[in-house]
Amino acid sequence: MAARTYNIATLCLPRDMCKAEKNEMATKLGSYRSRRVAMITSKNGKFSVRSSAGGTPRRVETINGKVNGVHVGEGTLFGNKNSTELIKDSDIDAPAHSSLHGNFVEGRFVYRQTFVIRSYEIGPDKTATMETLMNLLQETALNHVTSSGLAGNGFGATREMSIRKLIWVVTRIFIQVQRYSSWGDVVEIDTWVDAAGKNGMRRDWIIRDYKTQEIITRATSTWVIMNRETRRLSKIPEQVRQEVLPFYLNRVAVATEKNDSEKIDKLTDGTAGRIRSGLAPRWSDMDANQHVNNVKYIGWILESVPINVLRDYDLTSMTLEYRRECRQSNLLESMTSARASLAEDSNCKNNSINRRPDLEYTHLLRMQADKAEIVRARTEWHLKRKHKLH
Repeated sequence: MAARTYNIATLCLPRDMCKAEKNEMATKLGSYRSRRVAMITSKNGKFSVRSSAGGTPRRVETINGKVNGVHVGEGTLFGNKNSTELIKDSDIDAPAHSSLHGNFVEGRFVYRQTFVIRSYEIGPDKTATMETLMNLLQETALNHVTSSGLAGNGFGATREMSIRKLIWVVTRIFIQVQRYSSWGDVVEIDTWVDAAGKNGMRRDWIIRDYKTQEIITRATSTWVIMNRETRRLSKIPEQVRQEVLPFYLNRVAVATEKNDSEKIDKLTDGTAGRIRSGLAPRWSDMDANQHVNNVKYIGWILESVPINVLRDYDLTSMTLEYRRECRQSNLLESMTSARASLAEDSNCKNNSINRRPDLEYTHLLRMQADKAEIVRARTEWHLKRKHKLH
């Protein structure tokens, strides 16, 4: 067993700020998963913080009942005020959870991870964007592979895939949003996988509000294997199939009748209502598999949506059909066409949140030079509640 290395940090405070009844008081930290174990002790007006750089992660650094400034529990430390009162005095409305490390549940079939919605992940209305949600789904999926012990040297690839120079590529994603989280909210994401036909894999997710446990987002996706050098699709080798088979879970996040499985119509110059040209991928848009990250396409798709829709409506569902890769050297065109109002169509099936969308659009992202398709998409929108009240 490797020896542990300890770092001691001492913080001196005026004696009148510390009124501990005993000469020494120690506050052990909450049992959250982290990379360090820390102990804070108080003696004669001095506070010492001891952290461990080794061993199994079991704790996070906590000072006065707060983790990195976030309240996680009550504990008397300063005068007669406990940490709850201190939070109230500071007017900080902080989330009640700050552990960002995932774990397996349900017999290692489901991987669960929590995230705090950061200030740089929200849009003009101070809620998470669709791109933020997609990034969190992708992060959870990659951490699932890594935590399972299957990860090779590729971006989400298993060991057997890495040996054969294979990578996963997504062909279709469908996401339904019941409600967008606000800045500072904590969300809990579950993900799992299952077979999709003979040569595909399905990955599902659900996002819950950590505080209420309300399911606020559901998503499902289909993945296939590609050779990272030839960029051609490949059958799943039997060795890879045997790696992932023990993790398959026969469960769906989106019920079959609510899943948008219909083919998305192709837009043309004649059928598109709006076209935005000259969209240029940047170096920072590339991922570890040497092509544009699939989440980046969402922003370009929305570039051709009318600004009043982006401002006054919530994007409540999105279906993406990925048709080819995009590199940094490609210039893109974003095309959008409005479909007939579904609110007036009595034969329209309800969407994931059991009410017909106010708007529905069809989208196409294509190469500007040769008009080759990159992504087809379909979106549904609902008027924001604040507008309905006026």
